[in-house]
Amino acid sequence: MRDHGGHAGVADACRPITDILTRVGDKWSVMVVMLLGNGTKRFNEMRRLIGGISQRMLTLTLRGLERDGLVTRTVFPTVPPRVDYALTDLGRSLLIPISALGAWAYGHRDAIDAARLAFDARADAGAAPDSQAS
Repeated sequence: MRDHGGHAGVADACRPITDILTRVGDKWSVMVVMLLGNGTKRFNEMRRLIGGISQRMLTLTLRGLERDGLVTRTVFPTVPPRVDYALTDLGRSLLIPISALGAWAYGHRDAIDAARLAFDARADAGAAPDSQAS
């Protein structure tokens, strides 16, 4: 399928990697990867350090990251069992783009806040956000 410009459709090009982008772009996955970028962590330590994440969501996030080969889970036969999580080499390679995205967001937060305020002011004034012709 081609778009009007003669290029392959963006949706067709992105379809094979959508599930990967969904995983690595998820806010909890980003936070876990950044946290594990500082070294191996235990489950409860991560839960304390990541504000607002539920036990279930952290479990699901870690399981997905492990399935995708980004995180390793090591169980030690102690009582109670000790479980450590760490980034794999593949997971560490994700730190570079995630850090760049974080730096971009941090560096542009004032401009984005200003754009949001202007947008909301226009919307509050009755101008529909999508009323401009393309």
